[in-house]
Amino acid sequence: MNILTDYEDNLEKAQAWAWEILPSLVTSIVTAVLTLIVGLWIIKFINKMVKRFFQKADYDESLESFLQSFISIALKIMLFVLVITQLGVQSSSLVAIIGAAGLAIGLALQGSLANFAGGVLILVFKPFKVGDFISAQGVDGTVKEITIFTTKLSTFGNQIAIVPNGQLSNNNIINYNAQDTRRDKITVGIGYDSDIKLAKDILLKICAENEHILKDPAPEVYVAELADSSVNLSLRFWAKNDVFWAAHFHVMEELKHRFDAAGLEIPFPQRVIHQGDS
Repeated sequence: MNILTDYEDNLEKAQAWAWEILPSLVTSIVTAVLTLIVGLWIIKFINKMVKRFFQKADYDESLESFLQSFISIALKIMLFVLVITQLGVQSSSLVAIIGAAGLAIGLALQGSLANFAGGVLILVFKPFKVGDFISAQGVDGTVKEITIFTTKLSTFGNQIAIVPNGQLSNNNIINYNAQDTRRDKITVGIGYDSDIKLAKDILLKICAENEHILKDPAPEVYVAELADSSVNLSLRFWAKNDVFWAAHFHVMEELKHRFDAAGLEIPFPQRVIHQGDS
């Protein structure tokens, strides 16, 4: 009987305690949910205002995308802390928990922290900016966006390549838009019986007639190699970045047409099969 009586007493106390804290618990949960909903709406509104501000202001696009990403994440962290405190977690306890977990999180997110630091370095030293065409980490593409952790590149095939900022800031990068002009190098082979001077004159004439190819520095043609089956000529010329590929493809097509018209042979591998006597 004593055991049963003690059990009933404990059950009654537990029920009384539950009914006592239930209203405040429900109130805390409802308040936390409302805070989360309203907070997310406010963050969305602030992000839109920040985006409009940067669109009107004349800031570097790279800095704009980085700051927008940083502000969004910072606001969400602040909202998380606010929601947790609404559930009854004391601010001092929360700070202690965050401090204790900070080391573990830092060790677990070393890569993310390195990417954040890499993003800061990219913005400070500006090895590239939004709109530049770069080659890095085995990817060629136009920089579309620089966030706090990654950089997004649009490739030739219109795919989006996402490269971690940590790797970009610590490895080689080729920025094709760093200078206003680029030099092209086209190698073409002619037969050993072909007239080298005629081939060089044709190549220089193609460059002289193309409005995209710069006249200063002047285009140059050299005998680059006496190969096994061809004399390889190296054509070098300069062009503005925005018309570089137009000039390149024009020269490639024109040299084939004009070499054919002039009777200049462009050697290619051939296989001769002799059929034996039957």
